[in-house]
Amino acid sequence: MKPPIGRDTQLCMSLAGRPGNFGSRFHNHLYEALGLDYVYKAFTTRDLPAAIGGIRALGIRGCAISMPFKEAVIPLLDGLEASARAIDSVNTIVNDGGRLTGYNTDYVAVRGLIERARLDPDTPFLLRGSGGMAKAVAAAFRDAGLRAGTIIARNEAAGTALARTYGYRWRAELPETPAPLLVNVTPLGMTGADQEALAFPEPFIAACDIAFDVVALPIETPFLQRARALGKRLISGGEVAMLQALEQFILYTGVTPTEAQAQAAAAFARG
Repeated sequence: MKPPIGRDTQLCMSLAGRPGNFGSRFHNHLYEALGLDYVYKAFTTRDLPAAIGGIRALGIRGCAISMPFKEAVIPLLDGLEASARAIDSVNTIVNDGGRLTGYNTDYVAVRGLIERARLDPDTPFLLRGSGGMAKAVAAAFRDAGLRAGTIIARNEAAGTALARTYGYRWRAELPETPAPLLVNVTPLGMTGADQEALAFPEPFIAACDIAFDVVALPIETPFLQRARALGKRLISGGEVAMLQALEQFILYTGVTPTEAQAQAAAAFARG
């Protein structure tokens, strides 16, 4: 049983422009299941330096970082772990006695999913998006040996920078020829204003072999729903969300839940 909250309770948190509930529900569910004296709470801020200073000053053990803070937080930290340093994007802060280190567990999660899917390094892919999460995905693909990639991004500066950094091509719009692997790293299909949008047009989905969407809410976007109906292999944002949150949990607590415990926490968080 989880101990009652007291002076020794460790606090973990998240910072996001638009806080959600997945992280809080996932982590708190595992604290309860494993009897750990931790509490997790989501926050937003208009004063990022003050918020990071509070993490240091109050001894907050860990903090998840979401958009729009993933790059802006870097100068406020004491160091970066290899995954965050390689892509200049942080989604996790760990506080060790006042020293704040940035990690990128999105990268770790995507690398794990690539390995699990046993993707052929020669597979051509189209990656739609150019933000902080796109950096994590592109870096993971490059480091897994996938070479034949094209970044699709209307923002020429961001798209060309991403493509150049990781050795891929850039296009402002989709090419005429589809690719076997389609990757969505945009808000298209996410609950909200774009929830009905398809990340890729129907002919591209019909021609692909694997559909990968990092959007975690809903679990299956219109893009993945169409791909599933056509019998394609799927990699979902729900898988990314669970694996990256699990990695954060381990970094904060030093405890590794079982697969069943992690899946139960993810199901609870989505519910």
